[in-house]
Amino acid sequence: MNFNKPIIMGVLNATPDSFSDGGQFNQLKQAEKRIKELIDQGADIIDIGGESTGPGAPDVSETEELKRLEPIIKSIQKKKWTEKALFSIDTYKAKVADYALENGFQIINDVTALRRDPKMMDILLKHKPYVILMYSKDNTPRTTKEAVEYEDVIDTIKQFLTEKAKQLIQAGFPKEKIILDPGMGAFISANPDYSFEIIERLSELKSLGFPLLVGISRKSCLGGILEERDQPSVEWSLKAFQNGADLIRIHNVKMMKTALGE
Repeated sequence: MNFNKPIIMGVLNATPDSFSDGGQFNQLKQAEKRIKELIDQGADIIDIGGESTGPGAPDVSETEELKRLEPIIKSIQKKKWTEKALFSIDTYKAKVADYALENGFQIINDVTALRRDPKMMDILLKHKPYVILMYSKDNTPRTTKEAVEYEDVIDTIKQFLTEKAKQLIQAGFPKEKIILDPGMGAFISANPDYSFEIIERLSELKSLGFPLLVGISRKSCLGGILEERDQPSVEWSLKAFQNGADLIRIHNVKMMKTALGE
């Protein structure tokens, strides 16, 4: 992965209940259309998930998650889309991660940072893909609307992500394949100010020595109605790039690329 330029990660939620686009892309034809659209718009990475992690979302079994994802992953292989973009699987389940990696995916995006499935470490060591470790105030994959207060939010995130990265490296995982995500929105706190503070102070996380991903896109911390959040999503994502982010996870790839002058 070339971290010398801004990397754009597009989003495809193959779920019936994701907060931003639940039910839009959980059928194969819809998902295929969305993937082609993201590739055409210039997404460097396409992040695909089969389970919503938003507040109040129901747990999804491993079997159900695979049922949602298998047709899409098979189609990606058949159409050779992995030659046009990198593909990331947004999951904390080792079996789902293993299936995706066996079928051409190159990145694991684990919102629990290895806290949920003890077998995930084995899968990472087996395939050695890129892995995104995200900070979250919650130990579970389902975030909450709790208004957590921090003495110093950056220090808390630093300590957490340092420990998780160290755990991987000590197990024999290559340091250069680790990407850190400080989390955004409800993953941090119901208090929206913390998300903006993280972006303003993002350069302080660069000292950890890993590429940084920021995913503020359409998060509730942006305020307003969902349909009006794309513009502030792009504005705060631009600020994140300016302050040291290497990757941006965003729903409106076209708008982001335009803002970058690409």
